[in-house]
This record gives sequence, C-alpha cells and structure tokens, in this order.
Amino acid sequence: MKNKLKLKKGDEVIVRTGKDKGKTGKIVKMLPKQMKAIVSEINRVKKNQKPDNNQPGGIIDKEMPIHTSNLSFYDPELKKGIKVGYKLNNNKKTRINKVSGKEI
Repeated sequence: MKNKLKLKKGDEVIVRTGKDKGKTGKIVKMLPKQMKAIVSEINRVKKNQKPDNNQPGGIIDKEMPIHTSNLSFYDPELKKGIKVGYKLNNNKKTRINKVSGKEI
C-alpha cells in the first residue's frame, strides 16, 4: 500500500512531540516508505565515524529521520502548526491551509 504524505521536501514544519518540541525547520529529505522525514537542525545526534579515504574519522553531528506524525506544517502568519488539505481547481490538485483556506 502506498503511503500518502501531505508534507513535501522544502516545507517549513514544526515538531509536535519529542526532545525538539516547538522547533521549526525545513524538510531536507522525505523517506515515504518509512513514513519519516529529515528536517534541518532537528533531531541531531552525535555519531562516531570511522576514517575513510576522503573523510577523517571522529565524532560528527548528524540529523536523523523523524516520523511524519510528529511533524506539522508551519504557518508563519499564525505562528503555529496547521493541517494540510487538498482542493481541486480546474482539474488540478492544490494543497490548502485547512484553517484559513489559502493555497500553500
């Protein structure tokens, strides 16, 4: 079964739960099969990396995936997370803000 995700790469999102609750960031990468997204400056962890031919070893900061149920689309005008819906205009599907009805 194909997973339907209403968030896309480049969207501004707010974290609803977890250690980074209330922080905002842009989606860098979507992982639809796992229902996860990688958000810039969110869910950062320290990883030990072995030295490679073109990279030195050491401790690096890495952004880990976060489940999409813990993310919400961020509306800068309302300064809070909102739900995303769809509307058909001339046989073209567009995303809308469910609170105000404006296109995203």
